[in-house]
Amino acid sequence: MATFTSTLPDDVWQQLSDMAKKLSLPKNKIIEKALKIYLDQLNRAEYVKSYKRAAVDEEILTIAEEGMEDYLKQLEE
Repeated sequence: MATFTSTLPDDVWQQLSDMAKKLSLPKNKIIEKALKIYLDQLNRAEYVKSYKRAAVDEEILTIAEEGMEDYLKQLEE
């Protein structure tokens, strides 16, 4: 496990401290969970962005349509 040192604005630190006390959790566990959630959201946003790009890419659309035709033929067999 790596060690990380950072600074936080006083108001954020106070909110973190209050929540840690309320939940009886160490601050680092709350930060770890929050960071995991945020990184997951960033990954999901990348997927959405890539699908939006693919939706207007004629080559990708052609490949997808050809794949759907093959898939439908397999279902009919």
